[in-house]
Amino acid sequence: MQVYCSKQHTNDNGNRFCTHCGEPLALGVGQVIDNRYQIIRQLGQGGFGRTYLAKDKNKSDQTCVLKEFAPQVQEKQDLQKAKELFEREANVLKKLQHSQIPRFHTSLQVKIGTKDFFFLVQDYIDGENFDQLLEQRRTQGKSFSEEEVITLLQQILPVLSYIHSQDVVHRDISPDNLILRRSDNLPILIDFGGVKQLPASQGFWRTQLVGNNTLLGKKGYAPEEQLRQGKAFFNSDLYSLAVTALVLLTAQEPQKLYDSYQGIWYWGKQIQVSPRLESVLKKMLAYKPSDRYQRAQQILKDLPSPNATQPSPNYVTTKIKTMVVAPGRQRATAIVSRFHNRTQAIVKSASFPVWIRPFVMSLGGTALIVLTGAGAWAVVNAVIKSVTSITIPSISLPQIPQFPNPSGKPGSDKRKNSNLQKIISRRQELEITEGFFIRTVDDLFYTKKPELKGRSLTSKPEDAGLRDEWSGIADDLLDKLEQANLSTATRRKLGNYSQKDYDTWRRQARSGQFGNYTIDQLTKDTNEKFDRLFPGQQRGKLNQQTFGQIWYAIAADQISKVQSSK
Repeated sequence: MQVYCSKQHTNDNGNRFCTHCGEPLALGVGQVIDNRYQIIRQLGQGGFGRTYLAKDKNKSDQTCVLKEFAPQVQEKQDLQKAKELFEREANVLKKLQHSQIPRFHTSLQVKIGTKDFFFLVQDYIDGENFDQLLEQRRTQGKSFSEEEVITLLQQILPVLSYIHSQDVVHRDISPDNLILRRSDNLPILIDFGGVKQLPASQGFWRTQLVGNNTLLGKKGYAPEEQLRQGKAFFNSDLYSLAVTALVLLTAQEPQKLYDSYQGIWYWGKQIQVSPRLESVLKKMLAYKPSDRYQRAQQILKDLPSPNATQPSPNYVTTKIKTMVVAPGRQRATAIVSRFHNRTQAIVKSASFPVWIRPFVMSLGGTALIVLTGAGAWAVVNAVIKSVTSITIPSISLPQIPQFPNPSGKPGSDKRKNSNLQKIISRRQELEITEGFFIRTVDDLFYTKKPELKGRSLTSKPEDAGLRDEWSGIADDLLDKLEQANLSTATRRKLGNYSQKDYDTWRRQARSGQFGNYTIDQLTKDTNEKFDRLFPGQQRGKLNQQTFGQIWYAIAADQISKVQSSK
């Protein structure tokens, strides 16, 4: 019989480690750990290792759960640090004594082969998690009713109130971490994270323990302060619980319920609930932690009675596992939704002068440009303002300030018209998309001229100086992009990079695909080149849609160089 690692390398049954990449393989059925716990089957797999159903031979074969932590380290000091973190996590779990939290039994350190492995032993909960239950509903074209969701909130909020009273923040609340216990139909809160190995470089460790400022949590479920800044408050759990409620109510994943570009939840559309429950969920989902409920007990007081609500409509959708980043601040103005379709039709049908056509941007949620006759009307351009404090470009928060179209027709001034044509030609030669280019020039222009935000430039003589300034910024940006010496492929992709690219590079680096080149070194090299080109830009607050794109492009080229040198 053959077994496979997560990279699908083939191994003989009985091997504990992959012979190709060294990854720990799953424990075999019947294998006994610590001369006591016999493996029945594997239950799941996560970032820290695997979870197994086992029977305790010292307690009349009572079933339990073994949560494996298998650090892949070589250095003695790293292994010692891993052990310290593991024991610290175990101590957190030991103090949690609640009927709706799996009881902690013990922690183990076991040597298998030549390496040390750690295990947590906990109660086994007989039941199905809410992700599995929701999938069953989906196959029937159903979702959870509002009455069921309110009941769930009433039953799980006291559990959160308890763990918060113990100064513990769960940080990973989602449908798959809530099990409906078969014996009494009560929700059980599981998976307090164990200890996860998340090295930014060799020898560097992070854990999921509360208070450590770690960047953990499920995308789409975790709030911005947790996912981007590593901060977790008690009401960070309340935010995640609210997202969980919306997913169960609609049978749709978070990215289907939230416009991450405009920063709005689809209330009244995909999300249809009673006014009172909507009010509660909106407060739980507030962007600022200070605007949310501060304690779980406060929510219980505001929740409507399950019998007082009408069942929400059922939705059918394909389950998508890819999660979106935690939604941010609501910034979109009513004018966007009111005029989007109308404006889109106008732009498609309008005939633009040749000199301005390359500046007309796509209207797919990025900007609205209405042009007529001799010049520009107005632009509502959606940009994203980053609030993260980490040192790599991150998905940033949506906002929609009023941006003008600064390239108003220069009339009879042939010199200015010629200058604009040169800008257009240079951009086209570099094969840089017009949408990305205009957003970035606008970003620079309005950073320099913040007093002009909200007003559009016109083709009138009094705006001639401002139009010249905008063109000068555009020229300078093209100069910098040429100096960056980016490959054609990365220039073409500007405007389409995302955190997913960086996550892919991180996974590749960890799996050894870049040899000894680490993700930490990639970040360092990219930062150095970016800082030389744009010394005035704060890397911790890069706009994901403008300068963040350039950062990613530099990193992408660096990865290509590393791969080609192997």
